Amino acid sequence: MAENVWPNQTTVSEFILLGFGDLPELQIPLFLLFLVIYLLTMTGNLLIVVLVVADRHLHTPMYFFLGNLSFLESFCSSTVLPKMLSNLLTGEKMISFNSCFIQFFIFACLGGTECYLLSMMSYDRYLAICKPLHYAVLMNGRLSFQLAAVSWVSGVLVSTSLTLKISWLSFCGPNEIDHYFCDVIPDIRSLSCSDTTSFELSAFIFTCVFTLPPFLLTLSSYISIIVSILRISSTTGRQKAFSTCSSHLTVVALYYGTLMLVYLLPRSKNLRDVKKVFSLFYTVLTPMVNPLIYSLRNVEVKEALRRRFRAFSTYLSSSLF
Repeated sequence: MAENVWPNQTTVSEFILLGFGDLPELQIPLFLLFLVIYLLTMTGNLLIVVLVVADRHLHTPMYFFLGNLSFLESFCSSTVLPKMLSNLLTGEKMISFNSCFIQFFIFACLGGTECYLLSMMSYDRYLAICKPLHYAVLMNGRLSFQLAAVSWVSGVLVSTSLTLKISWLSFCGPNEIDHYFCDVIPDIRSLSCSDTTSFELSAFIFTCVFTLPPFLLTLSSYISIIVSILRISSTTGRQKAFSTCSSHLTVVALYYGTLMLVYLLPRSKNLRDVKKVFSLFYTVLTPMVNPLIYSLRNVEVKEALRRRFRAFSTYLSSSLF
């Protein structure tokens, strides 16, 4: 019996992440591709976090939410991609029992948090565009902090609940997870030798609660925003605002849509590869594109970046001369 930090004992001491093992000829190309994506993701998101913290012009509710999102995305990528890259490069697919469930706990926490954080951000944009005269009163620093805190607490609660439920199951083989990270929910029935009905029901309920309501709130916010944009008399202003909101809505729909498809579609061997591809959208793609879509195209962020660069150049010049 292998010992672990969870309450139960199990005959399984490690899992095998199959990842993309059915594509042996693509292991190195996939490694290089995901390495570039990881570097771009970390650079973009950490840059936004630094700018939001360091530049007082960005100390507003909107950028507070964006800073939270960027921090979350960098954390999420660092939870999933390093292990994936290691598996692709070395072919070592083993992961210890405890490491697997720690990875699952962190990912579930960040996933639940992001669902609600995206809806809070859409509500913030709704107030800014649809109720501009009341925005400063309705969305102040205290409320933005409370909304972000609710998002993080919600993520912690859902991940803690699911991980505790998993920890009481017995795992006696097989120990293969047909995924590139420890998302045990799709394979829990085959991995566990306990009755998983209660866990699967809980996972289904949590998935519905943490995807459908925030998605509907986000969708309704952006519909209201688009209606308000159509009333703008200036064609240039209408096109600019519509371009920004449509790109936001596209990324949000991509994130929620693929997340719901992966967790709510029936479990089937025929759908496993499809779900694995869909999961790349919310674990790999959206963390990379969110800084570009939400922040780096923004005029205020560009100006903050120029100010930081000028300050760094001045400091470097004074230090050298």
